[in-house]
Amino acid sequence: MRPREGRETGEQDLFRSRLDQIIDMKHSLVTLARTVDWGFLEREFGAVYPDGPGQPPLPTRLMAGLAILKHAYDLSDEVLCERWVENPYYQFFCGEECFQHRPVFDRC
Repeated sequence: MRPREGRETGEQDLFRSRLDQIIDMKHSLVTLARTVDWGFLEREFGAVYPDGPGQPPLPTRLMAGLAILKHAYDLSDEVLCERWVENPYYQFFCGEECFQHRPVFDRC
């Protein structure tokens, strides 16, 4: 089973802060996010997800984005999770469209 790459948008998003409206679109992480070939990563890594029961896997962009941020900033898993919730640039880099007040993943 491949991870779901897009998030469903609905009426609840009308009242949420869109990241592209609150962040500086010239920030280095925004520029990097536009440079990375996320489609390539999805094709390459998406093939490793087996079909089976249980919770669907996280989107490839989220997982790859978290790994890139962790390595680039030399962060522990715990610190990465804390900063992801606080930092709209981290969230944008990982593919979020609206600001998330809680992690979209169960646990780091």
